[in-house]
Amino acid sequence: MCRSIKTLRPPAIPEKATEEEIRAAALQYVRKVSGFRAPAAHNVEVFDSAVDAIAEATRDLLDGLQVRGAPAPA
Repeated sequence: MCRSIKTLRPPAIPEKATEEEIRAAALQYVRKVSGFRAPAAHNVEVFDSAVDAIAEATRDLLDGLQVRGAPAPA
């Protein structure tokens, strides 16, 4: 897919992904899928909405994943 999107779960990263990392991954995904680095003025709202939705889905995914051998969350 997009090589600049990095894995956001341990052990790929030592700690829980930050909001900034999640948002950056969501932005890269939307840029890749839409083909636009930055949207035109008439597409800003839908572009930003997609980034928000993907960031939320990413948070849900990371919060719900169970990684074998990883310590249970406190």
